[in-house]
Amino acid sequence: MEGAKERGNHYEGVAARYLGSRGVQIVERNVYNRGGELDLIGYDGNTLVFFEVRFRGPGSLTDPAGSINYTKQKRLLKAASFYLHRHGLWNANSRIDVIAISPGTVKKYRVQWIKNAIQAG
Repeated sequence: MEGAKERGNHYEGVAARYLGSRGVQIVERNVYNRGGELDLIGYDGNTLVFFEVRFRGPGSLTDPAGSINYTKQKRLLKAASFYLHRHGLWNANSRIDVIAISPGTVKKYRVQWIKNAIQAG
């Protein structure tokens, strides 16, 4: 069985292809900073979007989006804030979206794009 890092990279690739097919320009992947990890960063039009990619396999008791608890939300907000600050992008339009991936019935994966899933305070 593949490790968690390889699995994460795989599903981030699935998410990046999905988003690219919908006009999102991915600019960075797997960004680590003091705030935490950001899976994907891209532009949806002129909005800078931080994407959290979640996957849940068959038989999982929680849906992918539901697996993001309060602590994880705070970490994502901190990581996004740190990124904006570090790159001088405080005035940029930005948001945090979730890409929820689960096994599909018709296609290999069911991908759900939840825009503005996590909001500051």
